[in-house]
This record gives sequence, structure tokens and C-alpha cells, in this order.
Amino acid sequence: MILPVSIPSPDVSYFAIAGLRIHIYALCIMVGIVAAILLTNRRLTRRGGEPWVVLDFAFWTVILGIVGARAYHVLTHPNDYFYEGANFWNVVAVNQGGIAIFGALLGGAVGALIACKFTGIRFLSFADALVPGLLLAQAFGRLGNWFNHEIFGTPTTLPWGLEIESSNPAFPLGLAEGTLFHPTFLYEIIWNLLGVVVILYVERRLRTHWGETLALYLVWYGIGRAAIESIRLDPSEVFLGIRVNLWTALLAILLGLVLFIVQRRRHTGVEPSVYRPSFARAVVSSEDENAYYSLNRSQSEPGEQHTAAEETATSEESAPA
Repeated sequence: MILPVSIPSPDVSYFAIAGLRIHIYALCIMVGIVAAILLTNRRLTRRGGEPWVVLDFAFWTVILGIVGARAYHVLTHPNDYFYEGANFWNVVAVNQGGIAIFGALLGGAVGALIACKFTGIRFLSFADALVPGLLLAQAFGRLGNWFNHEIFGTPTTLPWGLEIESSNPAFPLGLAEGTLFHPTFLYEIIWNLLGVVVILYVERRLRTHWGETLALYLVWYGIGRAAIESIRLDPSEVFLGIRVNLWTALLAILLGLVLFIVQRRRHTGVEPSVYRPSFARAVVSSEDENAYYSLNRSQSEPGEQHTAAEETATSEESAPA
């Protein structure tokens, strides 16, 4: 078997239907969103959530995720948008490219908090259910970067080096035409998909709840992103000699470690419900309360049977704000 000598960049990044230009990058993001919704709905429902309540979250997280993604990109590339004679509307021109995953995560988190107010679902419970779907969506998004000929790394002679045309604005000056680059988009796709498998395995083994799966995501993605960020060539703001995105990745790792340790110590059992206690009481009548908690107990491991009153009391005492 002969290994390929390089990875070619796609010849097209969009196609037209009835005069409307459809960007493949946008399609990749949309497919990722749909995949995340379907997987999160399944996981949240299995934990006792109302079927398709995830759509309430999708509305807020997608909108604010896009806003956050654009805002983060603009703030970390100020020289591209704030200069004498600059067109202010370029700041919001998402169709011209320029979004950042860290900004999407921050904006999406705000959207999820808003949805939690309406649905009564705990933020950390939703985040735990979201994690595998989020990694899957990120993998699809990185595939879109390949079609856009962007997000590549330093030069390499490895057989999977990425071909980038010398006319690309991001092609480093002084390098010969035909130079190959690390396909950082592919590295992140592999890392994210591997993360889905690893986190689901750890979640099953350790029976993580109360935001612990979210913590695993922050550590896993932070480690991968920190490694990949160190070889990326695209311009970025630098703070104390380190790219801002690398600082953010390191912060994600630290936050994940703290969250996991704190929640592991505060909560020794599974969640009695993904809903806040006050909301659960509002939607479940007293005569149906035992049946309600019995449904959630049926999804727990043997040996974790408690009365509804005990579980309600426990959740009220230990539920995170």
C-alpha cells in the first residue's frame, strides 16, 4: 500500500442553487448542530428530561453562540476591523468569515443559562448531556475549515501534509510554492471524535453527574487545543508572548480540573433529576411524585434506591446555584 504524499485542498468551497451561493463551511456547521441536537435530546431524555426540550436550548445557544463566536474573533483580531477608514459593518459580516469556537462556547453557555430559566433544567445537567454532541459538532465544523483552505499549521514533510495554494492570503511569505503544512483541522477532528469515545467511556465507568462530564470536556478539549494551537499559523493576538487562544485553552483545562474536583467531592451519587427541585414540584403533583422519582431511579445503578423525599432533600441541599 502506497501512502499519499499529501492532502489536497478541495477545489470548491461553495456551490450555487438558483443563484444563491451555498458555502460548504456553513453546511458543515448546520450538520454539526443537527447531530448535536439529536444526540443531546437522546441523552437528556434518558436522564428524565422532557422529550425535545433540547429545542428550547438550541434556539438560544445557536443564536448567542454565533454572536459570541463572531465577537471573540473580532476582539482577538482587532487590527483587521479597527483602523482608520475601516468599514464598521465588517465587524458583523459573519458571511465574510471569522468565527471562533471559544467565543461560541461562551455565547452558547449564556444561551443555555437563559433556556434553563424557561425549562427548569439545571445548567450543569444540560451541559453534561450536551458534551458528546458538542464534540461531534466541532468535528463537523473543522471539516468546513478544510473546504475554506484555512486553519493550517507550520510547514511539514510528513506524508499527510496539507496542500495550500501560494495565492492564499495566509500562505507565509518566503516559502516556496508547493510547501506542505500540518492539517491542524484534521488533527482537531480526530481529537474531537476520539474525545467522544473517551468521555463516554469515562462517564460510564465513573458515572459522572453534576457537571463532571462538562469538566472532562473542558480538560480534554483544552489539552488538544493547546497542542494544536502551538503549531497554527493563522494570525492571532499575543499576550505575554503566547497566543490568546492558547491562554484560553489553558484556562479551560484549569477550570475543568477545578470543576471536576469540587463536584466530585460535593456530590457522591447520581442526580435525582435534571430539573431544579422547585420546578419539579411545580410540574409533578404530590400523588405522582413517587412515580416521578421512580422513573429517574430506574435509570440509576442498583444499590442507589432512595425515597422521593430523600432525593428531593438531597438535591435541595447540594444542587449548584
